[in-house]
Amino acid sequence: MTVVRGRRSWPALVVALLATLIAATGCAAPAPTGDGVVALLLPESGTARYERLDRPLFEEQLAEAGDYRVISANAGGSASRQLEQAESALAAGADVLVVNPVDQVAARSIVDAATALGVPVVSYDRLIDGGGAAFYVSFDNERVGMLQAEALVAGMRARGTPRGDVLVLAGDPNDANTTQLSAGFERVLRDADIPVLARYDVPGWSAAKAQEWMATQVAQFGDRIQGVYAGNDGLAGAAIAAFRTGGLGTAPIVTGQDADLAAVRRILAGTQYATVFKNIATQARVAADAATALAEGRVPEASSTVDGVPSVVLEPVLVTVDDIAATIVANDLYPIADICAPDLLAECAAAGVPVARRSPRLGG
Repeated sequence: MTVVRGRRSWPALVVALLATLIAATGCAAPAPTGDGVVALLLPESGTARYERLDRPLFEEQLAEAGDYRVISANAGGSASRQLEQAESALAAGADVLVVNPVDQVAARSIVDAATALGVPVVSYDRLIDGGGAAFYVSFDNERVGMLQAEALVAGMRARGTPRGDVLVLAGDPNDANTTQLSAGFERVLRDADIPVLARYDVPGWSAAKAQEWMATQVAQFGDRIQGVYAGNDGLAGAAIAAFRTGGLGTAPIVTGQDADLAAVRRILAGTQYATVFKNIATQARVAADAATALAEGRVPEASSTVDGVPSVVLEPVLVTVDDIAATIVANDLYPIADICAPDLLAECAAAGVPVARRSPRLGG
């Protein structure tokens, strides 16, 4: 499928200046070909899933849709850089922007810049504040928080510490997903009468900052810490690293989300209790379908609206060691050879993972 449409006319000086900006911000922008151009703007690389899953899966889905060229960029956690990358993509002829915003308020400037040129914006994973996006796709983040907290409570009960003290490593305070996750986990912990020793809203979802804070909590509270709610698997890994170096007698129950490969392996090893699987392949497909529809002047299919924006909100799935085979492996999220390296062969076999089989990367 080749998409042919009229091109916007840019003054030569503006094009030249923005071409320089493209090189400076790492936005790959080959010369226009006359085919559809879609830009995928990701927020940061500290969260493993964005570069390992979201980017390649989105690009694969768009390639299957037809003759579309993808401009991909990662803002490295900088809202100003993401705006520059958006402007560069627009200068390169992007027909649609798919944006996972670094800062959902600041990203309104991206929507304004795109709208001025008649370019629609798909809000990916995080909803850009203030309206204006043409489409939104994400997961039910409040439900994610609930699943994490329910698993935390279940793990503590199974270990015989049903009302032990917990620490909370929440996500970036500027990320609205953090607010939604918090609404879910706070309700569950409150209903279960689980006391929270301390909470840290981790700037930029930084694992390094999370580990540093967790180390101070280990020094202060020691074995009083019976559980940790972590906003994602990167933060969960940081907490577990702090416990290892802090020398706790009994490792706390830890839950995360995103189903990162490292987290899946920690669950098999028994150092992380649970994660939440969000089917990124489905999310990427919905985003790609919406982008191609918008590029062709069609209205994307939506199943709901969020803050007035046509949306698709997907369901998350809890994953403990008993669920790995039926979720992570069944969806070919990672090669079994990566999940079940030699150090975890016995654990994989016990969890029902078919260690003799090799799964294709990313389900391809």
